[in-house]
Amino acid sequence: MLKVGITGGIGSGKSTVCKIFNSLGIPVYHADTRAKYLTIHTSDIREVIINEFGPDSFIKETYNTKYISSKVFNNPALLKKLNCIIHPYVAEDFNEWLNGQKKQIYVIQEAAILFESDAYKKMDRIIVVNAPLDIRIRRITERDNISKEEILKKMKNQWSTEKLLALADWVINNDDNKLILPQIISIHNQLIS
Repeated sequence: MLKVGITGGIGSGKSTVCKIFNSLGIPVYHADTRAKYLTIHTSDIREVIINEFGPDSFIKETYNTKYISSKVFNNPALLKKLNCIIHPYVAEDFNEWLNGQKKQIYVIQEAAILFESDAYKKMDRIIVVNAPLDIRIRRITERDNISKEEILKKMKNQWSTEKLLALADWVINNDDNKLILPQIISIHNQLIS
């Protein structure tokens, strides 16, 4: 079974691409969603985060995303520390998920920080979803109702598009001009052949 990583900058359209792969019958592991789930539901993670970032990290049993974001988004060292707390649990969760996928020809792991978390090392192939900056900003503004300044801050914490593209086996251009379905079908056919 091949393990295929899908990544791309915020607002590039990773989720849309993964939905299409999933509609083709390909299982998709959403690393970011699972990271959020594990952070809330794993007492060991919660305990370490509270020790590192303070009691305001959780309000009752709820992860205080706004508080943590205010701490890490302007501090790369703290962001790295947070990722080092959470990502070993995500890697273990992914391995458990893989055990249920043994009959598949290939599976996908979607992760915004596939390279930053070193998850790419376990992948056989990498797909990068790419879109121009102005389109990405428009999508995020519409989706998350946040300012351009906040979006640019988030983007600073991700690898540059150029760096991602240099490591891609395939690139899906999601620029509102080129249809993504034929690009996905082409990659799918290569992976199953």
